[in-house]
Order: sequence, then structure tokens, then C-alpha cells
Amino acid sequence: VQLQASGGGLVQAGGSLRLSCAASGINFGLNVMNWHRQAPGKERELVATISRDSNTNYADSVKGRFAISRDNTRRLVYLQMNSLKPEDTAVYYCHTRNWGRNYWGKGTQVTVSS
Repeated sequence: VQLQASGGGLVQAGGSLRLSCAASGINFGLNVMNWHRQAPGKERELVATISRDSNTNYADSVKGRFAISRDNTRRLVYLQMNSLKPEDTAVYYCHTRNWGRNYWGKGTQVTVSS
């Protein structure tokens, strides 16, 4: 199983970024896909989840600003991040569970300047 996240970068507060995660080695259409983030000195936190039926859930801190989506044909999951704030600065990780095991991508850095 491989998860490859991309799309991070440096953006000013109020700006937008779209993260992508390419998955291989899993039956992608059946997997719940998640985005987590970890800021310096803080624990990793769940940001957004999308089910196989594209039902979504979000952390309270990003509701109304972030949107998770998936393209089962292309085996991609996206995180559209709008109205970014400095506190959104973190490394963002794509995650899934497959046959009871956790799989993580390498992460992509998002830095929001004030």
C-alpha cells in the first residue's frame, strides 16, 4: 500500500490550497480515506474523513473551510482548503486502514503566513 500526498506549500492567510493523495495497493473504492495534520509540538489530529459513499466528516476547526472529496476512478483523494489561517500550518498526511493496518503517506507541508 502506498499513499503519496502532494500540493502543499506556502500561502498567505485567507488563501487556498488543494492537497491530493494518490493511493495504490488497495481496493480504493472500498476504503475510508482520511486527512490528518500535525503542527510543530502538537499531536497529530484528524482533519477530514470521506467514506466509500463519499459521506464526509470534519474537525470543528476546519468546518466550512475545508472540503474532502474523492475520485475512485483515478484513486485520488483531495483536500480543498480555503480561508486558510496561520493555525492551519502543519504537515498534512493522507491515511487509510486496510485489513486492520494503518497506512500513512509521507506528508506534505502547508505553511500559512499571517
